[in-house]
Amino acid sequence: MHRPGRTTYPHVMRKPPKEVVVAVVAAEAVSAAFAFRDLARRTDEQVRGPKLLWRILIGVNPGNSLAYWLLGRR
Repeated sequence: MHRPGRTTYPHVMRKPPKEVVVAVVAAEAVSAAFAFRDLARRTDEQVRGPKLLWRILIGVNPGNSLAYWLLGRR
């Protein structure tokens, strides 16, 4: 039922299935773990930027591990 003066967008308000959320969170955690391991094994010359900065960025947001894989490695 439509109420005057109120716009609803049900297609925008849907939540993703729990399985999708769990899979994305798990993938981010695994990617971050591998990024931490890779970062620990590389020398400073093999990493673009300070290693400490990458550790902080990955720790704050595991999604930043993608940035490390794409931009942080030489």
